[in-house]
Amino acid sequence: MLGIFSSAIVSPPEELVAAGCRTPSPKITSTALVNRFLQTNTSAVSMQVGDHVHLAYTHQNESPLQPRSFAVKDEIFCLFEGALDNLGSLRQQYGLAKSANEVILVIEAYKALRDRAPYPANHVVGHLSGNFAFIVFDKSTSSLFVASDQFGKVPLYWGITADGYVAFADNADLLKGACGKSLASFPQGCFFSTAVGGLRSFENPKNKITAVPAKEEEIWGATFKVEGPAVLAATE
Repeated sequence: MLGIFSSAIVSPPEELVAAGCRTPSPKITSTALVNRFLQTNTSAVSMQVGDHVHLAYTHQNESPLQPRSFAVKDEIFCLFEGALDNLGSLRQQYGLAKSANEVILVIEAYKALRDRAPYPANHVVGHLSGNFAFIVFDKSTSSLFVASDQFGKVPLYWGITADGYVAFADNADLLKGACGKSLASFPQGCFFSTAVGGLRSFENPKNKITAVPAKEEEIWGATFKVEGPAVLAATE
């Protein structure tokens, strides 16, 4: 799956901008990146959302245990990869039909987050159990919400294209030639929200997340890490 967003939607992470400037490295534009995705995935579906967003996905080479899916409802677009272990209980929690799959569930969870403020964003993703990565774009508010499960079982990467777009993809090789050194693994157990204001941890949303610059010989620009000790819930 692939999601590309202009600076009108999301400001590029400073750490990735700095990594990309550290040493010259090959980059291509967001349009060229979309074309590369379409050329290497013959069954791909691609869509332009307004002037600042491009989404694409394919079922080619997907894992049967971690399928990719796409849905749009009420101007909320969602790309989802993986599977939720607690989908049944979450359907009941959000009042969904038994036929609702993971991508529909994530859209409804996002709507609850958006419309029931101050509903904590970390609760929405923290209640999802399983292996997953997803990209949500809310056209009505021009908001972006991206998350990866706590164990990073579904790969997710982000980087900056030659024309300054922020790109998210589950394929590292796709982004390597497009983003140069301004490329990193999206940190597991974290979510990125333009509404909340950046990158947060599920379990420790108040802990700062810092980026450790990669060594010159490494392809990655930085590694994002949650600072401080884990905050565990008190138990009796």
